[in-house]
Amino acid sequence: MNMTIRQTYPYLYETHLHTSESSACARCTGSEMARACKEYGYSGIFVTDHNWGGNTAIDRTLEWEEWVHAFSLGYEHAKVEGDRIGLDVFFGYEAGYQGTEFLIYGINPEWMLHTPQILEASVEEQYRLVHAAGGMVIHAHPFREESYIPKIRLYPEWVDGVEAVNATHSNSGSGGHNNPLFDEKAVEYAMEHRLPMCAGSDIHGTHLLGGGIAFRRRLTSAKDYIHAILAGEDYVLTNGESWYDKSGKLIQ
Repeated sequence: MNMTIRQTYPYLYETHLHTSESSACARCTGSEMARACKEYGYSGIFVTDHNWGGNTAIDRTLEWEEWVHAFSLGYEHAKVEGDRIGLDVFFGYEAGYQGTEFLIYGINPEWMLHTPQILEASVEEQYRLVHAAGGMVIHAHPFREESYIPKIRLYPEWVDGVEAVNATHSNSGSGGHNNPLFDEKAVEYAMEHRLPMCAGSDIHGTHLLGGGIAFRRRLTSAKDYIHAILAGEDYVLTNGESWYDKSGKLIQ
């Protein structure tokens, strides 16, 4: 880590994290992820497990209330451990639409319980429903190319921002999706449409990459995070090795 940058922006947040309770592709529990992130030096994490449209670990045939309760376990376990060790843990999820994925922030399991229509929502309807609740939609790794992504689909009018730095694409310790060009295209896309840029590691286990967003101050909630991003607050992005300003320009 660059110590000068970390001194200026001491509050680092992992914004893209999966748990084995809720994501079929994850290898570690919410509690394990919370402990690893605290030890690494994160101030907080957003648990963003795969929903019904992605690689969820939860039985899709469950009744909606049962599904939401089961889906929330990864977050809940991380939150209990985070409260114990001094790590802020916020709820979110990763929504999938035939391989196109979005990170949803600023809502909670209770909102999901009372919004069953989100289950059948289109990308446009998702945006409206999340916005009506004061939430935020970020296009996750928009230019990733993998077998599970049939085609790249962009929705600049139906997102609030872009995950411009995804550590799995460019961190040398990544075990998959390695192609820095995915991030370079995401930065260009965000600039073209004047969309805020975000960063995360997309981690599925305790082998951390160190990606995320660092702020000058500690965040108080997921809604506070949304305000910081949309209001243009000062922050920096990282893939765990390199640092970028909020316009995607390399700092070091």
